[in-house]
Amino acid sequence: MTTYPIPVTDRRDRAHSGAQTRRRAVARLFLGEREDARWLRPAFWALLVVTAVVYLWNLSESGYANSFYAAAVQAGTKSWEAFFFGSLDSSNFITVDKPPASLWVMVLSARLFGFSSFSLLLPQALMAVGSVALVWGTVRRTLTRLGSTTANVGALLAGFVVAATPAAALMFRFDNPDALLVLLMTAGAYCTVRALPTGSWRWIALAGVALGFAFLTKMLQGLLVLPAFGLVYLIAARTTWPRRIVGLLIAAGSLVVAAGWWVVAVWLWPADSRPYIGGSTNNTVLDLVFGYNGLGRIFGGSGNGGGGGGMTGGTAGSSFGGSTGLDRLFSSEMGLEISWLLPAALIALVLGLVVVGRRTIGDPVRAGLVLWGGWLIVTGLVFSYMSGTIHPYYTVALTPAIAGLVGTGGALLWNARNRMTGRLGLAGMIGITAFWGWCLLNENPTWLPWLRWVVLAGGLLSAVAIVVGSVPSLRKLVAVGVLAGTLFGLTGTTAYALATTTVAHSGSIPSVGPSGSSGGGMGGGGMPGGTGGPGGTPPGGTSGEMPEPPSGSSGEMPGGTQEGSGDGTGDAGSGTSLPTGDATGGGGEGASTSSALQKLLEATDTKWAAAVNGSQSAAQLELDTDTAVMAIGGWSSDPTPTLAEFKASVADGKIAYYIASGNGGGMGGGSSTASAIQEWVAANYESTTVGGQTVYDLTSGK
Repeated sequence: MTTYPIPVTDRRDRAHSGAQTRRRAVARLFLGEREDARWLRPAFWALLVVTAVVYLWNLSESGYANSFYAAAVQAGTKSWEAFFFGSLDSSNFITVDKPPASLWVMVLSARLFGFSSFSLLLPQALMAVGSVALVWGTVRRTLTRLGSTTANVGALLAGFVVAATPAAALMFRFDNPDALLVLLMTAGAYCTVRALPTGSWRWIALAGVALGFAFLTKMLQGLLVLPAFGLVYLIAARTTWPRRIVGLLIAAGSLVVAAGWWVVAVWLWPADSRPYIGGSTNNTVLDLVFGYNGLGRIFGGSGNGGGGGGMTGGTAGSSFGGSTGLDRLFSSEMGLEISWLLPAALIALVLGLVVVGRRTIGDPVRAGLVLWGGWLIVTGLVFSYMSGTIHPYYTVALTPAIAGLVGTGGALLWNARNRMTGRLGLAGMIGITAFWGWCLLNENPTWLPWLRWVVLAGGLLSAVAIVVGSVPSLRKLVAVGVLAGTLFGLTGTTAYALATTTVAHSGSIPSVGPSGSSGGGMGGGGMPGGTGGPGGTPPGGTSGEMPEPPSGSSGEMPGGTQEGSGDGTGDAGSGTSLPTGDATGGGGEGASTSSALQKLLEATDTKWAAAVNGSQSAAQLELDTDTAVMAIGGWSSDPTPTLAEFKASVADGKIAYYIASGNGGGMGGGSSTASAIQEWVAANYESTTVGGQTVYDLTSGK
């Protein structure tokens, strides 16, 4: 048979076809699939744009927010070594009490745009947009068998719930590690679902990588979703059982590598040439993993208090978690941050599993319910019963699970609306959400007092309409009731989330809601009147944040003020300062550094401009003076430096000044070593008062 060269025109046709393929891919990205309703994909992009606008609007009103982490970001912009370890100061004396992944992102932003409040918080706000998109994508893929419109609407609902959750509105505009933690866990969920259709080893390995970096963000908390992800892949991946087992082993290996490389690097690095690992008792990351940031959180101890009240033994829902029990997530501040749609999510999980009934075990909708339900149950139970330190803002980790269940379960029950189970399920979700929203809004009755009645009346009437729609001649009421009920059900949480974004947040334990909100908490635990949200510090506030209570301390701040009270009405953000200074004395919680002290420290050329007891005071001094400050005792009364080490540093001319903290105790300075250092300094060096603060010049003795 005679063959001929391929005509040039054919090649052009293929090139043209390739261009058409690319254009179609772009069109699908922005306009959706051809079978989709025209408004579905534009609605998704509109959701992302609105989320970005709301979360980025007036982002700098919180100043540096959490000054403890902000100081570490500032240090990372000056030293790549500080960047790698997550050091509190650019001279690398000690690290923060968490692994550094979240700091890496903020440091890169600050290096790119210059260190400022906006560059610090910009990545956090963008992580909100990313989390909304990932939840949307995950839910849509699990609902595809219900039809394009139902799948997309359920996904849009889930994405909206993420953006409209008060805990998310709080933490995605704050510089704690929780924003990156949520993004990475959500990315892991998305990769797990992508792995299911073919049992893809690549996608499940990427899920392991995401959780590995979640570990490098907040250690063991990032692995609470692991059981749900593993179970979903094991039961729903469309491949053979041996390949599923291999896939899980690959994912486990990816997780270990992604989480372990930094741990190994720190372990191999000579301890005398790197910063002390803050929060540990023996200068190792593993002690931080299994002690202070690990089992200590679950069982108490290791600097985590006990009895469910953290250091304060507070009541349920107070700023340190309060008493353990299933009602913890519904109480006081925790309830206001996360529980608005929690009852609806639980109804969606139970009735959703009933509706899927005897479908194949690998059914995508069932997989979605198991994934989000497993995430919610495991994490929720841990938060409810952990006896160590827990703050209300930790609950932001439940946001994607609640959103996923509301979107998935709601879409599934809508698809089954012709059955009594579907209609009653929808009515139940809407009715209970309206009632619970009314309860939560009652916690702050002076704020928009009419809103709680609108939510209650509108939601209950919508639920009734759905039930009445069981009559064949009134079937259209089901659609009307679902649409109206969804709007009323989302009103409470959306309003509280929007109110949260309009308030400056800083200090130890930021809280949600409108400015000045306060009142008795549900279940007897008053809402914290601390910084941010209710009773918050003013815009641009610079008070230091208390990431966790200290190990071996009495719960006092550097100024000797009680860090949190058992009735949930106080916390470390109450504006304390170093006791020997005044409100402008320098370095204390809620106090900026005096101009005189700033000039004194800025004029130094030593390795550390000053030494002070505790990371909190050191962080504020660093932010105000742009110098490195040695934090004696770190955050958690860490055993560093010893008196001998401090004497050696002074003898070598590495520290210019020592700033007294009154009793030598307080946050990070409560150890006997810190007291011994202060006593030695007072006995050997002359003191002077600078801007109301007692300062010792370590370059000249008595």
